[in-house]
Amino acid sequence: FMKKLPRDAEASNVLVGEVDFLESPFIAFVRLQQAVMLGALTEVPVPTRFLFILLGPKGKAKSYHEIGRAIATLMSDEVFHDIAYKAKDRQDLIAGIDEFLDEVIVLPPGEWDPAIRIEPPKSLPSSDKRKNMYSGGENLQMNGDTPHDGGHGGGGHGDCEELQRTGRFCGGLIKDIKRKAPFFASDFYDALNIQALSAILFIYLATVTNAITFGGLLGDATENMQGVLESFLGTAVTGAIFCLFAGQPLTILSSTGPVLVFERLLFNFSKDNDFDYLEFRLWIGLWSAFQCLILVATDASFLVKYFTRFTEEGFSSLISFIFIYDAFKKMIKLADHYPINSEFKVDYITHYSCACEPLDPALAEIKGNLGIWGCWVQSQQYNTTIDWSSLTTKECLKYGGQLVGNNCEYVPDITLMSFILFFGTYTCSMALKKFKTSRYFPTTARKLISDFAIILSILIFCGIDALVGVDTPKLIVPSEFKPTSPERGWFIPPFGGNPWWVYLAAAIPALLVTILIFMDQQITAVIVNRKEHKLKKGAGYHLDLFWVAILMIICSFMGLPWYVAATVISIAHIDSLKMETETSAPGEQPKFLGVREQRVTGVIVFILTGVSVFMAPILKFIPMPVLYGVFLYMGVASLNGVQFMDRLKLLLMPLKHQPDFIYLRHVPLRRVHLFTFLQVVCLALLWILKSTVAAIIFPVMILALVAVRKAMDYLFSQHDLSFLDDVIPEKDKKKKEDEKKKKKKK
Repeated sequence: FMKKLPRDAEASNVLVGEVDFLESPFIAFVRLQQAVMLGALTEVPVPTRFLFILLGPKGKAKSYHEIGRAIATLMSDEVFHDIAYKAKDRQDLIAGIDEFLDEVIVLPPGEWDPAIRIEPPKSLPSSDKRKNMYSGGENLQMNGDTPHDGGHGGGGHGDCEELQRTGRFCGGLIKDIKRKAPFFASDFYDALNIQALSAILFIYLATVTNAITFGGLLGDATENMQGVLESFLGTAVTGAIFCLFAGQPLTILSSTGPVLVFERLLFNFSKDNDFDYLEFRLWIGLWSAFQCLILVATDASFLVKYFTRFTEEGFSSLISFIFIYDAFKKMIKLADHYPINSEFKVDYITHYSCACEPLDPALAEIKGNLGIWGCWVQSQQYNTTIDWSSLTTKECLKYGGQLVGNNCEYVPDITLMSFILFFGTYTCSMALKKFKTSRYFPTTARKLISDFAIILSILIFCGIDALVGVDTPKLIVPSEFKPTSPERGWFIPPFGGNPWWVYLAAAIPALLVTILIFMDQQITAVIVNRKEHKLKKGAGYHLDLFWVAILMIICSFMGLPWYVAATVISIAHIDSLKMETETSAPGEQPKFLGVREQRVTGVIVFILTGVSVFMAPILKFIPMPVLYGVFLYMGVASLNGVQFMDRLKLLLMPLKHQPDFIYLRHVPLRRVHLFTFLQVVCLALLWILKSTVAAIIFPVMILALVAVRKAMDYLFSQHDLSFLDDVIPEKDKKKKEDEKKKKKKK
């Protein structure tokens, strides 16, 4: 109970009783000048500031008890206890009681059961309106009727210490190292919590799936010059080093879409011009890393402060939508691969067949074999006798046969089972994640289930898959540690494959890669370091970019993919490490305390990714639809708490049901909708761009979002923008506004 009390809490003691020496009730309401400890009078050692004493003649105990309860309720009311502290005489107290009674809701006797506890609401309405009324202030209105003040100037991270330009060579990098060094030891022992284990397992499976998907696509784009194994090794090496030494170890590195597009274009260009692809790529990587190091040395990361909420949320929403879209796209592709026979009728089951026959029937001669009729043929290619009727589909095609029958192109059950696993994993993850607010089991058990929600969902649906026994597509990881292409090794020689001028010309495409790396890395870093995550150990934008550049050099020499911060997986990592208050009164919502900042989860995730090659026998039991369900969950979960999504919901919400958002108090609703509409248009244009070959300039277009935001200064007033596009979290801003009003009153 003491843990729940604020540090300077003071008590109100309500004492009621019956005595035989009084003929009429005696009441006293006492406010002490200084709070005093009154021994065992209070249940817990808290100093008493107020005393309410009611003594009366015998026979009316129930009435006295109800008066005591009423006073206790009054004193628990935020507005009334403000009045009680400031009241000068009896009239002030009575005025306070009158105000309270005006706002009170009366439940008539007989219409409800007083023995039943009424559940507290999920979110409490603001008491600002009442405070303003009793203090004679303006009545706060929704939808921008509040009188205008100067606003706060459009968002940004200008007040962020990490993004102040030093003007010295490597000044920002040195400051980052000095800021992070004192926390290096705590970054390891802070991970000693069961929550870290759930985060490791969840992010590991997400990272492995991502590495396999990206490796497969990369293999197709580069004719296996880089494939799944390179993707695994690159992810493991870069991720582990980054999490161990970077400024923000909560960031998870991964390959991104624009990098894939660049690799495809570069490979085709090298092929058309007879260049050595891996050597050309090595020089592009070296030039790009050099340019990134120049950006680090000149404190260029200070430009991040021009990324406002508009740019951040546009980018993170787009990446989240891509995750959701890709999850469904993979499932639909799977449905194409294993088509459903929609014409199937149970009654016609005898009509369906599929048999293997030789391409040239003249070769086949029918012979009886132990009473079984089979097709036997002396194959010219394989000097063996083939029983066509007993061959599997793969063997039939391998030996040059053909599949004949009306059921050959359909695969029963697999698609349906895959979709059950896909939606089941997503729904189960969502439900178990919210389990900590349910009524079942003790608090510790609820929290544990919530922390391990995704892992439990994966285990449940892997079990269901094994139980049903349908041959759903499984997670296949490489089992041998060697380059995908036999034409290459683990070290790329820098000279000898291309003309000398190519080494210099590589600096031009490297500029595009640098913009791509800088934008992807820094926008994700800004999202991870948002103030609403309540991170206490500080950020390290310059240090992060420094390590990304160093790792780029390593990857270029080893012929591995290039890696930058992955937005959705990083948000999922933070989400799995969120801390909340453990002690809470019945029905009270837990309060968010911050994130468990440490390096261990990231390092272990990437070490596990590296050794996945040796865990292939275990991982092959995990169905791919289950992992696509996890992707869908990550995409949807990363949209939680994004102001852009809240504003999208407002478009469909009647006025009376709109929540009390800070910007709705100050900005007219039509202006809010206009701002949302412009953001949707920008998002749609980025999506179209991403879907074409022009995806390579995607990071440059993210930069264009900053320009669009700047142009909004001419469309919206600074007052409106300060509320719609501000990076100060909602709750903080409400608090600041209330404090400002209090100061005005004083």
